Amino acid sequence: MSTRDAVAALKRLGLPNYQARVFVALQELGEGTAQEISDISEVPRSQVYGAADDLVERGLVELTESSPKRYRPVSLSAAREQLTNRLERERERAFENLAELRTMPPERADDGAVSTLRGRQPIDDRIAELLESADSSAVFVAPAENSLSETIETTLRERAAEGVAVTVVTAEESGGERFADSPITVIVMGEDNPADFAGRTLMVDDSTVLLAVATDGDTVAEEAMWTAGSSIGRILAQFMQSGIESGKNRHS
Repeated sequence: MSTRDAVAALKRLGLPNYQARVFVALQELGEGTAQEISDISEVPRSQVYGAADDLVERGLVELTESSPKRYRPVSLSAAREQLTNRLERERERAFENLAELRTMPPERADDGAVSTLRGRQPIDDRIAELLESADSSAVFVAPAENSLSETIETTLRERAAEGVAVTVVTAEESGGERFADSPITVIVMGEDNPADFAGRTLMVDDSTVLLAVATDGDTVAEEAMWTAGSSIGRILAQFMQSGIESGKNRHS
């Protein structure tokens, strides 16, 4: 890693530019005066004092009270711990502040809009949220074993136990065994089913539909669209239901 890369990495960890450059320079020097640090870091000497003193405050640098003052970096393990702890504190503070500012969005169950989102985790969360809104039925198409996150599986089981008619459609032969201890209906589509699985699909109460597909063949990178209470949702739900019935008839 070059000096520039090291400085850039430290800046991403939260150190201001001059502090990052001073800290990197001290790794090369081992110990140095403001002038020596300035010569290597190209930080003006007048600015080195402030940056180095700030690093002392952060617990990343030690100060020797001599004439002139000398600075030395703490061990890398100690620096890693200090920066990691600081990041953790800042992360918690940031999300605590966001939680206080956040206004919950209005109920979207019947707003008729079509929404899109990206990323496996956000899509998993949305699937679980839509399952929670089910009143009578839910059908989840899980093409592969990894289509079911722990959160989704747990929510499917809970909704089924609460009386919602839950169906899981899969191409995995092990699907039936996986849910054998729950009231969930599992439909295993065989190779003779003409409908290919393009991706994960959720249908809730014959009107809410979510369609998700992997992007660039990457199962972690995923895009989805979903709609609730819209004519599009009802149309998609009918296509889904028709495809499932067709597959069941061919498989029986």
